[in-house]
Amino acid sequence: MAGANQQAEAPLLVIACGALAHEIVWLQELNNWQQMDLQCLDAELHNQPKRIAGKLRDKIEQNRDKYEQIFVAYADCGSGGDIDRVIQEQGIERLPGAHCYSFYAGEKHFSQLAEEELGSFYLTDFLVQHFERLVVRGLKLDRYPELRDQYFANYRVLVYLSQRSDPGLLAQAQEAATFLNLEFRHVATGYGDLETGLREQLLTFS
Repeated sequence: MAGANQQAEAPLLVIACGALAHEIVWLQELNNWQQMDLQCLDAELHNQPKRIAGKLRDKIEQNRDKYEQIFVAYADCGSGGDIDRVIQEQGIERLPGAHCYSFYAGEKHFSQLAEEELGSFYLTDFLVQHFERLVVRGLKLDRYPELRDQYFANYRVLVYLSQRSDPGLLAQAQEAATFLNLEFRHVATGYGDLETGLREQLLTFS
């Protein structure tokens, strides 16, 4: 609970991956979710997933006395269960699933997609927008293009899980598939469990 001398502007704090910031702000504005505040950790942490849990614990503890409730907008995100250990010790909840692909598509639908083609490389709207920075430069493919065939040797298809209908992003995703020499598939998922998970948390304060 908020302390007597520390009144939060909203009763709910959502701590999210920076890769979800745009989507959460858009949903917040669309649905007029005034009962929540948003704080994000750096999206670049996905390149160092073992650091996420420690950063998340620090952020929770910094805000513990300022909000009635805290919700974590992360999946496991390659942390090997470290995120779950943090939220269990802190007594809070997170979004379902192992990664953002599963909560955007829904776990059942994502499992079907994965079974259809195990060698799939997934992109979301955020990853399409930042493909050059996070994938090309992040994996040093701009400096060592020969690494592409090593990193992606076991992939066959690039699957673009889109949150919104945007012809520009669709074209960029197709270009990314061409760059990686992969087949292209587009699946429109919308916001999936990201939207429903946030909505469920906010029902407490409606």
